[in-house]
Parts: sequence; structure tokens; C-alpha cells
Amino acid sequence: MLIALRRVIRAVDMHSRSLVQSHGLTGPQSVILRETVAAHGITAGELARCVSLSQATVSDIVKRLESRQLVLRSRDTQDKRRVVITATKQGEALYASAPPLLQETFLRRFEALKEWEQSMLLAAMQRIAELMDASDLDAAPLLTSSSVMAAEAVAD
Repeated sequence: MLIALRRVIRAVDMHSRSLVQSHGLTGPQSVILRETVAAHGITAGELARCVSLSQATVSDIVKRLESRQLVLRSRDTQDKRRVVITATKQGEALYASAPPLLQETFLRRFEALKEWEQSMLLAAMQRIAELMDASDLDAAPLLTSSSVMAAEAVAD
């Protein structure tokens, strides 16, 4: 069991490192960029709800993406109180060239399983989280290594 868990952790870590090396994006940055590209204009609050991250975390990530000229923040033309985040052409191009995120590949494969198998795997993972005293931890649905998340937090 521990070997299988370690393999999962290593797969997440290797994928995260590969994304950073190949495209200069962390998993959370890629998710934020994807949602921004898809929305054609979205507020930080809407973005936070879409990706299940706190608004503060999203704002920090947007700030880094903006400094790289991948997104742009501007006042809404209709409501000047709202700040809208849009992807730049450079951001759209980078996202288009980036490989799919690990969770996207995982979800596609998971959803292809029969319902009984999905239920069995979900129950097993929930039990594993309980055994590791992690069932009450808040976690976004992002498969990202802790080293990449820590590096992102320090980058501020």
C-alpha cells in the first residue's frame, strides 16, 4: 500500500516538475490560465470558485501570471468596481501548447470506468485519507506536488 501511495506522489511530483520545466507553469498557474482563457474575462472571485482555491491564492497566482504578461487585469467597462482578468495572446498561446494537466488525464480515465469501480476507488481513497488523519484537510482538486506549491508561495 505504501509503495502504491509513494508511486502516486512521485507521479504527481514528476508531472509538476515537467510542466514547470517545459512551460514555466505550475499546476495551479496552468489551471488559472485555462479558466481565464475559457472565460474570456472573469473576476478573481469567480475564478476562485471555478478552481476551488481561495481568492487570496488566486490573486497571488494572477499577479505572477500578469507579471509574465500571460493575463491582464482591467476594470470592467460596465461596472468600474469589478476587475476582470483576461488572457493575453501570449497566455493563450502558452496554454494551447501546454500538455494536459495530470488531473485532466486522470479524470478522463476515471470517468471511463464503470460506476461500481468508481465508487469502490472513491471509498478506498476516502478510507486511506482517514487512516492518514487527512480526511478533514481542505484540498483543491489539483494534483500538484507540495514542492511546486511551496515554491509558488515563496515566489511572492
